[in-house]
Amino acid sequence: MGNVKITFDSVTCPDIIIIMKKLVLFFTLLFFVPFSFASEKSVWVEAEGEAYQSEIESRKEVIERAKKDAQSKAIEKARGVFIRAHTLVSNSQLAEDLVYASVRGKIEKINVIKEGWDEKDRNLYKVKLNALIKPVYPEKGEGISVKLSLSKTVLREGEEVKIFFQTNRDSYVYIFSVAADGSVTLLLPNSVNQENFIKAAIAYTFPTPGSRIRLTAMFLPDFKGKVAEERIKIIVTNKKEELIPLGFQEGAFKVYDAKSTGMISDLVKRLNQLEPADWAEATVGYRIKR
Repeated sequence: MGNVKITFDSVTCPDIIIIMKKLVLFFTLLFFVPFSFASEKSVWVEAEGEAYQSEIESRKEVIERAKKDAQSKAIEKARGVFIRAHTLVSNSQLAEDLVYASVRGKIEKINVIKEGWDEKDRNLYKVKLNALIKPVYPEKGEGISVKLSLSKTVLREGEEVKIFFQTNRDSYVYIFSVAADGSVTLLLPNSVNQENFIKAAIAYTFPTPGSRIRLTAMFLPDFKGKVAEERIKIIVTNKKEELIPLGFQEGAFKVYDAKSTGMISDLVKRLNQLEPADWAEATVGYRIKR
């Protein structure tokens, strides 16, 4: 299958080849769950909340605070259900729209199972409830945004490709290459370029000018087709975030195994903890031709 060969132009640093397999229609149909299919329905969840009465609060205020605590936990629990519905398929979903990572919850109905003052501590009020939560996807609004493009979208074998990107705010950037089999390669940051901070309104290039890294289009020896397709995904955040564990144990670039959904699940959960306006994403595809 087609891939991009990543090498270093230094005699002191051995060439490193990262294989990014072509994206095929069969894989997309078999493994990708369309956005409209995944957990768009409301879900019932059970949650418990509590509140401790201070000297300046009335009993009514404590009861309301305990109920709000239970409702908040119910929404958080439901958000986890919505996220899992999207992320338990494959890491290949990183190539698709990550808007579901912005999911929030809206309570439609509440059934109180049990509530009352704690028998051992009469200043503690507890609430146990069932809540019907509807998924809500807020608009990005006036938050961070990112533009992404490539030097070429159709490449001949042996040609180099460069990635261009720009944001409207100072931010931190993560660039991924997504393979058809679900494996994901983190291109930036990497062990050579660990700094991923970028300034607003400045056009950046990866690899950077003068870098030892080269992105070169090539086919694997056993690939018999004439065209291979791949995608590049970029995610930017307005603050330094540990979106995914780095480490680079496998060399300069971190590669996530195709058979594991852990990377995309962890990534989406982390993005879900951020406000929708505080991160953005973009995807671009390209083809390799003989």
